[in-house]
Amino acid sequence: MATIRAFKAVRPTKELSHMVAALPYDVMNSEEAREMVKDNPYSFLHVDRAEVNLPHSVNIYDESVYKKAREILHNMIEKSVFIEDKKPCLYVYRQTMNGRSQTGLVACVSIDDYINNRVKKHEHTRPDKEQDRINHVNYCDANTGPIFLTYREEHNISEIIDEWTERQPVYNFVAEDGIGHTAWVIDDKNVVDRLTALFKKVQYLYIADGHHRAASAARVGLLRREEKPNYTGEEEFNFFLSVIFPDSHLRIMDYNRVVKDLNGLKLEKFLEKVEENFYIFPRSNNEPYRPEAKHTFGLYVEGKWYKLESKEGTFDEENPIERLDVSILQKNLLYPVLGIEDERTDKRIGFVGGIRGLKELEKRANNDMKVAFSLYPTTVEDIMDIADIGEVMPPKSTWFEPKLRSGLFIHKLT
Repeated sequence: MATIRAFKAVRPTKELSHMVAALPYDVMNSEEAREMVKDNPYSFLHVDRAEVNLPHSVNIYDESVYKKAREILHNMIEKSVFIEDKKPCLYVYRQTMNGRSQTGLVACVSIDDYINNRVKKHEHTRPDKEQDRINHVNYCDANTGPIFLTYREEHNISEIIDEWTERQPVYNFVAEDGIGHTAWVIDDKNVVDRLTALFKKVQYLYIADGHHRAASAARVGLLRREEKPNYTGEEEFNFFLSVIFPDSHLRIMDYNRVVKDLNGLKLEKFLEKVEENFYIFPRSNNEPYRPEAKHTFGLYVEGKWYKLESKEGTFDEENPIERLDVSILQKNLLYPVLGIEDERTDKRIGFVGGIRGLKELEKRANNDMKVAFSLYPTTVEDIMDIADIGEVMPPKSTWFEPKLRSGLFIHKLT
């Protein structure tokens, strides 16, 4: 059973919403963030990446960065860039990319559901990244970036949300990257109560993206509980900001690999070793290959494209981790042929999100890398299957598009 709760969102005025809404803090580096905000004083990156307001010499994890985030957030509220809803509401958030939409419910989720694994995870988190967001949430006294959740679709929930989206939206704009953002406020208490009750019938929620934000939000809640031992469980710090999408709406893109060298092998010997576990098909007219089914791969090396197909017996179809294409590639090629023992730590391997296209793979392999691999996207069902058995996905398995924008909904903790 999933516990969701309405909340009084702090959100931008309609007129400024398109300028406030920003990509999540963790999809760019500090220099890229500085470039993004230089002509936009309203960008939420001024809060989420507050080092952009400070000299380059300041460490991005310095306390002054979190203090600046708090200062700017409070200033934006005082200057009425943001408004706060007068009563707890739920919200609907729709994103449209290349004619395809995904529509989710913006709500708060219980940290107890996270702790008790009713919010299921599929990734490990890094303590340093957790601590960064713990500091950010604590200083801002708010969840500023939503966690991207999914669930196995329930018709009754979708029906209510679909009906609500026929009303007038509070936000409706197309961002600079061409992605449309539309939002509605569900301020009818009867509808809020119905949705809350229906989610109690949802067995699990799953983190699609935002594991570090979720872990840090839960940790902040626990820290606040230690500070207030007489807490009731109803305080806002017991909940964290989320956008919850039905699984059928989500699209996972491929997450591809590039490797710096052939591990000392000549091309002919490399292909000979690859052929031990894969069937190799040179591409006619040297066409780039985007895999069209699971267990097929594209290989680009020395200016030529090949299609690879896994041979029988190279993986266990009954094992939800071993049957992932990222696992098959690692077990049967990256490690035994190219010597990539650990994708998390090996400096010879790089990762390219599918949003960048196959031309980016060619570019990398022709310049700073030597060989590239295109993969078939992991599915949402794969994520759920692995989370259900308490395991985690291999590194760099999923690339979700579009990304949730930050700044459209903020959840205050007090």
